[in-house]
Amino acid sequence: MLTLIRTIHTVVWAFFVGVILAMPVLGWYGHFGWACAAAGLICVEGVILMANRGRCPLTNLAARYVDDRRPNFDIYLPQWLAKYNKVIFTTLFLLGGAFVLWRWAAAQG
Repeated sequence: MLTLIRTIHTVVWAFFVGVILAMPVLGWYGHFGWACAAAGLICVEGVILMANRGRCPLTNLAARYVDDRRPNFDIYLPQWLAKYNKVIFTTLFLLGGAFVLWRWAAAQG
């Protein structure tokens, strides 16, 4: 069961990383509606994490099956990336959002 949870968690993580990385690309090409939708998805993810005390619900589920609590016990990521995941990708999200806003403002005129 832990293997299934870790696999699902990794796929979900990769999806959201893809969304975060797509935002500035969408902004670059002027697809501001899509960039806004991407930001909305990330914000929904953020609300879910905040409602769960900063943890993914899959982390809580995985914790039922193992006593290990290393940063990557619940996901197939290197330990350092799992440990700093939120800091790294929140920073990229904010920078990407700022870039999209800059591109949008420039397109306005």
